[in-house]
Amino acid sequence: MKAGYLQQERAQDATILQKSFLWMFAGLLITGFTAVGTAAYPPLGQLVLGNPFIFYGLIIAELGFVFAISAGITRMAPVTAMSLFVVYAVLNGLTLSVIFFVYNIGSISAAFFSSALVFGAMAAYGYTTKKDLSSIGSIALMALIGIIVASVINMFLHVTGLSLLISYAAVLIFTALTAYDTQKIKEMSSTMPGASNLGIYGALRLYLDFINIFLALLRIMGGNRR
Repeated sequence: MKAGYLQQERAQDATILQKSFLWMFAGLLITGFTAVGTAAYPPLGQLVLGNPFIFYGLIIAELGFVFAISAGITRMAPVTAMSLFVVYAVLNGLTLSVIFFVYNIGSISAAFFSSALVFGAMAAYGYTTKKDLSSIGSIALMALIGIIVASVINMFLHVTGLSLLISYAAVLIFTALTAYDTQKIKEMSSTMPGASNLGIYGALRLYLDFINIFLALLRIMGGNRR
């Protein structure tokens, strides 16, 4: 009976992880198509990127969606959690369309495929390792707060070298968080209620890891700008 219980537990963890990755990939596709469509359709691009109130309003809305999903995931109906995630992916696609006006397609492609390799390797490590990554996750989260503060300060100082340093730090931090989050998703079925929504919650965490690795690498590789 013990063996059967362990097999059932592993199957549940695998199902949650599969749902997390499937929803993450779906979110990335939605974001990608939205970003490309916004960049390819000048009136929409001008509306989003040409008006700072709309652009920063969308960014604030994105943060609101992240907090709403993270804080209310155990209380939401599954359709609500899915809908919020899809809307968030669309909003992120609208704001990320700016990269097509700043970087050329070669830099974007190189950053994307590099991000996929880094993300895939660290997700596999997080899933297979027997080591507890909680301490690494805690350090990465504290370091994340540090680079957020440094980024805000650099918005006023405009120090080029600091921007590059922040980008390198972001790659390391979100690489570590990818492994940590993957491991935590395996454990969430036993530590959180509302299992029906764990796939969406896990997808959001992995989605944020991938997007931030991608943006950091794009800033590093973005010497070939338009």
